Amino acid sequence: MYTGTARPIRVLAVDDSAVMRGVLRTLFQTQEKKLSSDLPAMQLCGVVADGVECLEAVLRLRPDVVVLDLEMPRMHGLDVLERLRLEEPGLPVIMCSAYTERGARATLDALAMGAADYVMKPSDQSDFTTALETLASQLLPKIAALAGAGFKVLSEVRGQTTQQVRAESKLSPGLTAAGSTAAGGALVEIVVIGVSTGGPSALEVVLPKLAEDFPVPVMIVQHMPKLFTGELAQRLDRICALRVREAHHGAEMTPGTIWLAPGDAHMEAAEAAIGHAPGAGTVRNALVHLHQQRSLNHCKPSVDYLFSSAARLYGAGTLALVMTGMGSDGLNGARRVHEAGGVVLTQDAATSAVWGMPGRVFEAGLAREPLPLTALAGELTRRVNAGRVVRVVRNTAATATMPLQRNENAVSALRHEVVHGLL
Repeated sequence: MYTGTARPIRVLAVDDSAVMRGVLRTLFQTQEKKLSSDLPAMQLCGVVADGVECLEAVLRLRPDVVVLDLEMPRMHGLDVLERLRLEEPGLPVIMCSAYTERGARATLDALAMGAADYVMKPSDQSDFTTALETLASQLLPKIAALAGAGFKVLSEVRGQTTQQVRAESKLSPGLTAAGSTAAGGALVEIVVIGVSTGGPSALEVVLPKLAEDFPVPVMIVQHMPKLFTGELAQRLDRICALRVREAHHGAEMTPGTIWLAPGDAHMEAAEAAIGHAPGAGTVRNALVHLHQQRSLNHCKPSVDYLFSSAARLYGAGTLALVMTGMGSDGLNGARRVHEAGGVVLTQDAATSAVWGMPGRVFEAGLAREPLPLTALAGELTRRVNAGRVVRVVRNTAATATMPLQRNENAVSALRHEVVHGLL
């Protein structure tokens, strides 16, 4: 986050469109004149027209944040980003994306390569005033949040190979488990995740480590436009053992599927007409419910809607995870989960692009010690398997599986935490 020093945040803008360059110049000139702004001082230290000029300007001007166009002559935005990640790994880069399928796909590629975040180009740049207002509401808060955010730490985590990420399936030695134990040792019946800035690449670290026999449904709210959530679901589906789908209204929530909220609707968990009674030892019959209520916390979809619905339906069987993101969406929902006896986990500051959403939940006392990004999948797996029958796999080529047995170790571990006051 912004360090609070008197020096303005220095921003380098890169775009081949003369109109966009004009919008950006006016945007920062206007921001500099706002004496009462809640945002820190910002300064447009340079404006260039292509990727080659960008690389030269970064070395010459030493900006704090780069706003980078994707489609440019001489050097594509993704090629520029690749060079910057190698040469300036701690420099946050915000991609400027067109609202098209091609733009969505390229933006997700950029986020996977280490871009800090993205903004949407104004759809009607001929209406200068509207374009200015639209860009200001998106871009300026993100620059403020990302400047000086310790981005180098996160970029190092993102730089791991898929094989490395999938191999790290256990908690680090000596790591204190986060959250509070479910009331009465209730089985986890649902995992709900809320994430925003830095979320797509963070999800690509966590979700591929969940096994194909993960015993409960997973529901995710990622703050993104509709076109982008569909592309993100397809991208995650290709790298995960579980199915990843963009949610649709009335979908049956069964284990083995991760439901990603569409970018134009709120998503909740709703009980089906006929369901399993609590305590029956199976996951109850529930459906995805999408609706068009007003935006909450300026967000649609909103994490608060999802978390609150899970707390109502599953009570102590809810396991909620708040990951990297700006703002406070998810705070009230996490409080509902906590009050219902469920467990709330948070990602730590060091591996978050912005420690806004998880930080607010932690500071409210709704979760214990935050967990690093690479430990989250292991903790989710440990908690959902506690008290369940799990399949044990021998680490030999001769034997693929062992007979099913009760996961007493996980149960004992949670009981130990309760008895000794760890949770």
